[in-house]
Amino acid sequence: MSSSDIFFGEILGTTVLILLGGGVVAGVVLKRSKAFGAGWVAITFGWGLAVLSGTYVSVQLSGAHLNPAVTLGIAIDSGEWGDVPTYVAGQMLGAMLGAMLVWLAYYGHFQAHLTGREIVGGSETPGPAAVEEPALPEERPVARPGEPGPVLGIFSTAPEIRNVAQNLTTEIIGTAVLVLLILGIGLNEGLALSGTGALMVALVVVGIGLSLGGPTGYAINPARDLGPRIVHALLPLPNKGGSDWGYAWIPVVGPLTGGALAAGIHTLLF
Repeated sequence: MSSSDIFFGEILGTTVLILLGGGVVAGVVLKRSKAFGAGWVAITFGWGLAVLSGTYVSVQLSGAHLNPAVTLGIAIDSGEWGDVPTYVAGQMLGAMLGAMLVWLAYYGHFQAHLTGREIVGGSETPGPAAVEEPALPEERPVARPGEPGPVLGIFSTAPEIRNVAQNLTTEIIGTAVLVLLILGIGLNEGLALSGTGALMVALVVVGIGLSLGGPTGYAINPARDLGPRIVHALLPLPNKGGSDWGYAWIPVVGPLTGGALAAGIHTLLF
């Protein structure tokens, strides 16, 4: 495949991945959405289907890596590094485009969620008229400088308990599982060339979310987290709060480490 095929294939696939993955989170989180409150199971299955969709639309062009940790793992395992920058550039651009599309699709819901009287400092306050009346300036949510805002989770991940060692370890383990599966599928030419392989990857993403997603929100993909986090920082969202840059390195370093670890294990055993 050519460099242009790889670049545009990764843009297309990662855009679809983030549009559908970030979209399901927006649907669950934003208060005027019909899916509001659907919960963690809806989010994990939504992300699994996002992976499946992104893979199907791009696999013929680029092989559908959609994830710098996957690209790194494959490069270590195969020894082929020439196209790594092209893959990563396409993935980052696609992740940012996908996040922009989520914002456009839910534009009115973002505005209502972030300016509603029921949200003060990112949390709800009771009151039957809260949703009905327009917010007064002093009642709008105001996050402290640098504090993660009330919609950051639609764009990127954050831990439930902030512990650097634990958070990093969780991301390493989850990504290692994902990359080991992908490298294992690559050993079976029939699976690698069929839709079954893509379905297996999507299901393992659901499994990782259900089993290991609770502590950190399972980024397991540096582009998936960093690209939308940059978009969150740039978007003109009212009262959006900070983008949590102090944590942002963990969903980059953790998945890359997990991908490299998985490649090392796979190379050693196979």
